[in-house]
Amino acid sequence: MQTQTLLCFSKILVVCVSLCTVTQLSSLHFHSHRREVHVRSFISNLSIPKMANVSVAAEWQLLYNRYYRKPELYPMKWKHVDLARNKVAAAPFGGPLAVIRDDSKIVQLHAESALRKLRLFSSSGHLLADTVWRHPGGRLVGMSWTDDQTLICVVQDGTVYRYDIHANLIEPNLSLGKECFEHNVADCAFWGNGLVCITEAYQLFCIADFKNPTAVKLADPGIDDMPHCMAVIEPQYTVSGNVEVLLGVDDAVVLIVEEDGVQRIGEDLLRGPLQKMVVSRDGKWLASFTHDGKLLVTTSDLTGVIIERECESALPPEQLAWCGMDAVLLYWDDMLLMMGPDGDPVHYLYDEPIILIPECDGVRILSNTSMEFLQRVPDSTVSIFTIGSTSPAALLYDALDHFDRRSAKADENLRLIRSSLPEAVEACVDATGHEFDISRQRTLLRAASYGQAFCSNFQRDRIQEMCKILRVLNAVRSPEIGIPLSIQQYKLLTPSVLIGRLINAHQHLLALRISEYLGMNQEVVIMHWACSKITASLTIPDAALLEILLDKLKLCKGISYAAVAAHADKNGRRKLAALLVEHEPRSSKQVPLLLSIGEEDIALMKATECGDTDLVYLVLFHIWQKRQPLEFFATIQVRPLARDLFVTYGRCYKHEFLKDYFLSTGQLQDVAFLLWKESWELGKNPMASKGSPLHGPRIKLVEKAQSLFAETKEHMFESKAAEEHAKLLRIQHELEVTTKQAIFVDSSLSDTIRTCIVLGNHRAAMRVKTEFKVSEKRWYWLKVFALATIKDWVALEKFSKEKKPPIGYRPFVEACIEADEKGEAIKYIPKLADPRERAESYARIGMAKEAADAASQAKDGELLGRLKLTFAQNAAASTLFDTLRDRLSFQGAS
Repeated sequence: MQTQTLLCFSKILVVCVSLCTVTQLSSLHFHSHRREVHVRSFISNLSIPKMANVSVAAEWQLLYNRYYRKPELYPMKWKHVDLARNKVAAAPFGGPLAVIRDDSKIVQLHAESALRKLRLFSSSGHLLADTVWRHPGGRLVGMSWTDDQTLICVVQDGTVYRYDIHANLIEPNLSLGKECFEHNVADCAFWGNGLVCITEAYQLFCIADFKNPTAVKLADPGIDDMPHCMAVIEPQYTVSGNVEVLLGVDDAVVLIVEEDGVQRIGEDLLRGPLQKMVVSRDGKWLASFTHDGKLLVTTSDLTGVIIERECESALPPEQLAWCGMDAVLLYWDDMLLMMGPDGDPVHYLYDEPIILIPECDGVRILSNTSMEFLQRVPDSTVSIFTIGSTSPAALLYDALDHFDRRSAKADENLRLIRSSLPEAVEACVDATGHEFDISRQRTLLRAASYGQAFCSNFQRDRIQEMCKILRVLNAVRSPEIGIPLSIQQYKLLTPSVLIGRLINAHQHLLALRISEYLGMNQEVVIMHWACSKITASLTIPDAALLEILLDKLKLCKGISYAAVAAHADKNGRRKLAALLVEHEPRSSKQVPLLLSIGEEDIALMKATECGDTDLVYLVLFHIWQKRQPLEFFATIQVRPLARDLFVTYGRCYKHEFLKDYFLSTGQLQDVAFLLWKESWELGKNPMASKGSPLHGPRIKLVEKAQSLFAETKEHMFESKAAEEHAKLLRIQHELEVTTKQAIFVDSSLSDTIRTCIVLGNHRAAMRVKTEFKVSEKRWYWLKVFALATIKDWVALEKFSKEKKPPIGYRPFVEACIEADEKGEAIKYIPKLADPRERAESYARIGMAKEAADAASQAKDGELLGRLKLTFAQNAAASTLFDTLRDRLSFQGAS
């Protein structure tokens, strides 16, 4: 037992140290404010929490069967702020406060200026920023904060002004439309990222999302008087997905106005007009104040009544708000009334005006001097601190007290709750998360750690996780930061959003510490700090500011120096941007920024060094547009990769520009090749196949290419080929003109001669032969097959007799056989000098005997074998070939 006790003591010590580091993280001290009241002491035979428990529970108020507490979060730091004389907008999740003098009230100015100021405060009353209100357009109708903490201000003429948390006006200003300008805005209602307004002509207009700020007119409600009250059901809770506006009108009815129509509800339920109404956070319930002084809680579609209770005043309350989902608050001049489903209401008296700020788990109450938080006491806290509680958690908490006083009752308490010890430890941990007082947090965590030492099946990291959350919460709750988040709000908001709000408020150091502590990416924080530092340090020299920035930027590996450099360039510090971008390791981010700040040569060098062709092309196109051609050519000439990529692109798309480049560098043969390619591309034009004048430019292109080739000895072949190509194109063009048939251009020399013979234009064919010095053998081959193609057998025979053909008679035989004219082929087969050729030719036209005779003259046994296979279906022919082969074999043997 002594060993367990020592172990328990060591764990408690660890918890105390962990919570001490909370104050080290935030470097802040909390103000604890509690009212001490006299209560009856209750002591039984069982060990129960003593005076500390009694003191805690004495501050609670019982509403039917649920406890509520109202701890003070901050005494307000501001001075001379009277809520009765000002309009106030408070952001949820412990967000900032916007305060501006109410121009609809006649107020006495003491020492303040006659100029109206818009002032922004933290929840602790610390001034964040202020600005003079200089906007015309009539009185300020309403203002509210969006989810991203942008302040929305709506003035009478329908203009919407937006401010950031530093009171900087966000341009451009928005307008609710012409009708709002003409008829004036009378009232407005806000939700997360949208607003609805009603004009003095009783028409409704809506901006559903300020990220896409388009004003839309809703359906005409068809009313002749201003409604008594207005509420909004957010789009995320409606069936249609569009905002629904509830209007309380003179009749015993509520109008639901949407973009597509108007619906009347509550006719069977209401007995008179509603004076005030507010929709619950989840859009399911509607709390309203009736004309006869009752609080009415119904479903949002007014089909069922949940609560209907008499209030203590028939006058409508100044404010009506939900406190979580269990109670409704009504505020009159000096009294705040909290009502639930049953039981007597709870009264809170105030001698100063207050503002109710609904949160997801309660209501913040802002007065001239303090900020309080009214919430339902969590069940875990109730189980520990309720007067007379004998729950396991209460006994565990009391056991710690006895342990600290070295009393044996500590062991007795643990024995009593041994079976329920895990639940008791969990209750202490959970109650810790809901506490705002650091000393009470520490005590509860010590109790949980004490119980955990004797509990083997409890999650060991649960206490450590709660310590992490509390360190963050205590840091942001400090008066200097002024974000009084509860643990439920923190979980709903998420740490990443909290860090985003801290950096927007320029609390970069705290945001960085929290990010590091929670293991989150610190890049966002450091990037925002760097950009803010550049904006605010206009007088610091570039070199000095660079050292400051690099000292922090190097803390985060992989951070985008290019993004910071871009911000510097945007703020007119181009030299600083150039220095920063040198530290960017990723070329994909470095190169575009170098181009934007005018460092094209460095950008080209970086792009070529990394070998990314896309980046090289990006730089090339950028320089191409900005520089003169000769300057551009000189730039790329010294960089082989850039030059080669430009040439590749130019060959496909920019021939003229590429020709200028080749000419500037003396590469005449490359210009010639481009010209030759252009002539072929021009030939693909459909109009060029109609004997059109397009052939003229083609020929000129080829001739120009020929002249360029001729200037270099290494390209004499290309020069000669281009010369002959131009000559052939010219002849083909003339043939198309004379024959009126577009069949010559772009055909080969052989095809041109063949086509002329087929058309019977032998003179033209002879001219082409002579012009291009076609050899006799080639001429004979072309003419033989051309005559066979048109089956001019007479001309073919005549041609064969003009002189001994230089190609022999085999082409004549081939041409006749291919034309399936065996009779014509027989005329030329006997003229074949080689008996093997005669034998094969006879075999092709099916003359077996003649083939056999010719084969026997050749004395070729292998040929006889092949011929036998040719006539395999002819038995007599096969026998003949066998006989001849046997005879040939016998003669060879003898």
